[in-house]
Amino acid sequence: MVVFPNAKINIGLNIVERRPDGYHNIESVFYPINIYDRMQVDVDEESEIPACTLTLDGIEIEGKPEENLVVRAYQLLAQDRNLPAVKVKLTKLIPMGAGLGGGSSDAAFMLKTLNELFELQLSDDVLEAYAARLGADCAFFIKNKPMYATGIGNIFSDDVPIPSLTGKTLVLVKPNVFVSTREAYSMIVPAKPKNPLSLCINQPISSWKETIYNDFEASVFPKFPLIKQVKETLYELGAVYASMSGSGSSVFGIFENPVEIEDEFSDMFVIQNTF
Repeated sequence: MVVFPNAKINIGLNIVERRPDGYHNIESVFYPINIYDRMQVDVDEESEIPACTLTLDGIEIEGKPEENLVVRAYQLLAQDRNLPAVKVKLTKLIPMGAGLGGGSSDAAFMLKTLNELFELQLSDDVLEAYAARLGADCAFFIKNKPMYATGIGNIFSDDVPIPSLTGKTLVLVKPNVFVSTREAYSMIVPAKPKNPLSLCINQPISSWKETIYNDFEASVFPKFPLIKQVKETLYELGAVYASMSGSGSSVFGIFENPVEIEDEFSDMFVIQNTF
């Protein structure tokens, strides 16, 4: 079975408070975008031992394959279900360390694929519970639709309607810069926003520039001015709204129409498509 785990962007990201367990409560809107990895999952007929063998291709991933979230997803589900051995080939195309949730998406899609491949008949709620044990935003990719998120990024509300961006143009830019999520959080002073994201998200997109923020920009931009420059350039090109996604380093712009970007972001990962 072949599946295509997609990326996401954060529209707004407020770091609300630090939790006793050391994590942070946030509020954000997770929005899926059309950038994909490719993952093939097959039964390993040659192995009698339940295990997941992962082969990696595409963008290089740090760490051992057996420590990848895809393998951990298999192992987590195998604790409760009698799973056969599988072989997985993951072609990594979503940039790493970009705030796009690529690794989390891979893990969530692995859970969904195992559920379908072996007819486990697990509900989305059950799959979300498994995914949340793998990572803060893994659960989002189970239902994989625009959602208002709170908690550590694992609590989703259907009470906050999210406007559709269908037909608008996305320009995503990732400079060749690595931002440590741990370090980004260490420089944040949590605070409840003056304008709740749950209200601002349903205002006209033209107002988002003045009301919807990513709190990480305040700490990341001074250290990595190139990321700030990318955001400013997107606005100069006519973006209705632009922001860093997650803790960076990618920056996205939302445009009403396609835009000429060929000469603007040399030596960077750049993609333009429609929502």
